[in-house]
Amino acid sequence: MTRFFDLLFSFLGLIVLSPFFLLMALLIAADSRGGVFYCQTRVGKNGKDFRLYKFRTMASGSDKKGLITVGAKDARITKVGYFLRKYKLDELPQLINVLKGEMSLVGPRPEVRKYVEMYTPEQRRVLSVRPGITDYASIEYVDENRILGEAEDPDKAYIEKIMPDKIRYNMRYIEHKSVREYFKIIFLTFWSIVK
Repeated sequence: MTRFFDLLFSFLGLIVLSPFFLLMALLIAADSRGGVFYCQTRVGKNGKDFRLYKFRTMASGSDKKGLITVGAKDARITKVGYFLRKYKLDELPQLINVLKGEMSLVGPRPEVRKYVEMYTPEQRRVLSVRPGITDYASIEYVDENRILGEAEDPDKAYIEKIMPDKIRYNMRYIEHKSVREYFKIIFLTFWSIVK
């Protein structure tokens, strides 16, 4: 049933937001060199790789300097990128991934292969469902970049503290997956952004 809502909302969202997409594309192009979209290989359902779409929020080639964004004022983030990240608008192109069936609106955030290879057999259960644009972990860790920016070793802090904690939140959704939970998380996500 949630797949029906994924298709409906992603299709309508892409149509309704198309003028906004165009505006964002123009602002990103005017702000810094490089493409409008940022594509990265992530691990999806059953461990299958797919290309995740985002609006580009960093200077081109920034991912070569590290996969983790450190702090809200990471020097790699562009001016427009800072605004997009603050309100999670950089995630909107993932509606394309939802429409293609690679993602859901709600589900565990997809990781890069580097971190998935560190999962325990129990943690790999998050790969049994479609990854999502939002989940309980996204709501709880809305300030993840700030936390990492304050860490002495951001990569270590992510691997040892944040990643396992986020997976625990993912399990909460997986174990209680329902249409009710789906809409609850969407509502909580909007409420978190508005706050």
